[in-house]
Amino acid sequence: MSDKPQIKVAILDLYNGVANQGMRGFNEILNRYKTKNNTNITWQVFNTRQDNQLPDLSFDLYISSGGPGNPLSENEEWDKNYFKLIDALEEYNAGENGSKKHMLFICHSFQLMCRRYNLGEISLRRSPSFGILPVHFVDGGATDPVFEGLADPFYAVDSRSWQVVHPNEAQFEKIGAKVLAIEKERPYVDLPRALMAIRFNEYFVGTQFHPEADPVGMMAYLVTEVKKKEVIDEHGEAKYNEMIARLEDPDKILHTQNTLIPNFLDQAILSLQEA
Repeated sequence: MSDKPQIKVAILDLYNGVANQGMRGFNEILNRYKTKNNTNITWQVFNTRQDNQLPDLSFDLYISSGGPGNPLSENEEWDKNYFKLIDALEEYNAGENGSKKHMLFICHSFQLMCRRYNLGEISLRRSPSFGILPVHFVDGGATDPVFEGLADPFYAVDSRSWQVVHPNEAQFEKIGAKVLAIEKERPYVDLPRALMAIRFNEYFVGTQFHPEADPVGMMAYLVTEVKKKEVIDEHGEAKYNEMIARLEDPDKILHTQNTLIPNFLDQAILSLQEA
């Protein structure tokens, strides 16, 4: 494998030191990808919110994680530095460089990017969303290379207290961004549907759900007494039992985990090879 060109991935950890399953999910996906494709891929984790660690531009592609708390954090030092990196990546991608640097933004990171581009209203939900929920494509979102192989709807782990709703259509048009997917329709609830995936530009894409999540991590959450009570209090016991059943369905979140991030890696690495 040493004769293959090295592909360097930067993972920005926005969990702020809070215990999570996300970082394990990224590690497992990258290990599987490396083995399956016999690729010389390496990755480094940057503890961005807790320690203000950020990668430089020497990496080939970037993944920015979910995380807890308020995405309206523009006055915090790490947030300012985070967007200095985004500025630098955008400048790099706009230049004459043959290769381009792709970046995937997940949940909290997705909300930060929506704030940056003023793409919608960012607000606290009435109650946290947690579960394995259907996500619906819009406007040809299913044809985006990152979503290739996913059904409509597909299932993903949704875990967030904040949301991006009410898309700013004029701003989408101005910067050339595109909504790819939205949350399930709830005709019995008079609430706006959250934006669940956006193609910000040719090289930046984000999801408000967790494509790295897997049944092992979700089961670890759901069987704790605190989370079980929380889900049952919020959604009822039938919905809790449905979540457990969906964990065991290989066409649900396992398929999403095996599809979306590997597609992103394929797209980013292909663009490197074509450069």
